[in-house]
Amino acid sequence: MLHNKIVVCRAEKGWTQEELATRVGVSRQTIATLEKNKYNPSLILAFKIANAFEKPLTDVFDYLEE
Repeated sequence: MLHNKIVVCRAEKGWTQEELATRVGVSRQTIATLEKNKYNPSLILAFKIANAFEKPLTDVFDYLEE
């Protein structure tokens, strides 16, 4: 399962969920679901999110074995 630090990264930028969603081309609801770790993004979306934060993918997402 992927664990993410989207909330922390978003707070560092001062962005709302809506602002991040617009930057990566998804709905605010998708960002909210990702932040709750209830949904694993596609690899493309994960890269878009990391790029929006100007961070390496591994700074935003971690893989946790269940």
